[in-house]
Amino acid sequence: MSRLLLENCTLATMEAGGEPYGLIPDGAVALEGGIVAWRGARTELPDDFSQLERRDLEGRLVTPALIDCHTHLVFGGDRAREFEMRLEGASYEEIALAGGGIVSTVAATRKLSEDELVAAALPRLDAMIAEGVGTVEIKSGYGLTIEDELKMLRAARRIGRDRGIRVRTSYLAAHAMPPEYKGRADAYIDEVVLPGMEAAAREGLADAVDGFCEGIAFSPSQIARVFERAKSLGLPTKLHAEQLSNLGGAGLAASFGALSADHLEYLDTGGVTAMAKAGTVAVLLPGAFYTLRETKVPPVAALREAGVPIAIATDCNPGSSPLTSPLLAMNMACTLFRLTPEEALAGLTREAARALGLQGEIGTIAPSKRAELAIWNVTHPSELSYRIGFNPLHQRIAA
Repeated sequence: MSRLLLENCTLATMEAGGEPYGLIPDGAVALEGGIVAWRGARTELPDDFSQLERRDLEGRLVTPALIDCHTHLVFGGDRAREFEMRLEGASYEEIALAGGGIVSTVAATRKLSEDELVAAALPRLDAMIAEGVGTVEIKSGYGLTIEDELKMLRAARRIGRDRGIRVRTSYLAAHAMPPEYKGRADAYIDEVVLPGMEAAAREGLADAVDGFCEGIAFSPSQIARVFERAKSLGLPTKLHAEQLSNLGGAGLAASFGALSADHLEYLDTGGVTAMAKAGTVAVLLPGAFYTLRETKVPPVAALREAGVPIAIATDCNPGSSPLTSPLLAMNMACTLFRLTPEEALAGLTREAARALGLQGEIGTIAPSKRAELAIWNVTHPSELSYRIGFNPLHQRIAA
């Protein structure tokens, strides 16, 4: 793929401000050294690229490779029994307070070695790659000891190397309270979260720091302590916020210039305004909304009106979103949250890249960006959100 011209295709460049989807009919893309050297209408191909090896795509659609910007892909065990409990009437909070939820996954994850975590996670990653994913974010947060959190992050790095895919890691020790620290949240932050963060930074294992700001997790003041340390280490921040209640987490995240605030079902006007001012991306997670049978929809209209970028992700995790299909996440975002198909695709390309701080490298098909592309057996990008349980990927191109 060192020098290649893809031609006779429809390009959905996903560049903002022009045609819907950044659409270029009868397009071509010139790739050189893993970089997009040129893209445009085939009839306008510069002479400089006329001698490249040519590949006729026979009218297929080309988009940026998909980006899953919020996952918990590395974990042990499963929580199928909790799925049954929810169907029998138990709430997410009730299951968590009874010792289930995240804490049950913690026990299973602690039992596994790094090798075993890698082996368990690879099939989940493979399912995403098979649907055109070129970059995936993976969080820790199921170890809740320093060594177990680092073990998860090392496993995340390894699965990226094993599959030749870009993995961005987020340190999420402030995810839940481990049983041994019950009722001692501040001690847990002092003794595990903060020193663990420093260890992850020293090893180069963390690309960002995340937290869970919720009544069943950590308060805004506790998250602020975590984010202050992240700032001192030069690590960007992200936050699970306003999923089950409104604690003002999104506004707190915005005050730290966070890359994203995620979930956001209970986001209020003040939070929307703060995110817009800070440029913080709203990452919507329809898989969790669907699995938990939530009824309060994120304020999509308010986010649109304020100009807050909207990303979409699978939130792949063993409890609230056992979802490995980004294509289904797009369909859910349209059906459940009333996003347009264009917004959904932008949410898994351009805006997902922004949510990871990678908008200068990937997320659109543009000169100088990485040649990470997905080629689809469809004629129009709306088909990617329209179909349910159907994968039209023809080929994924990795830089």
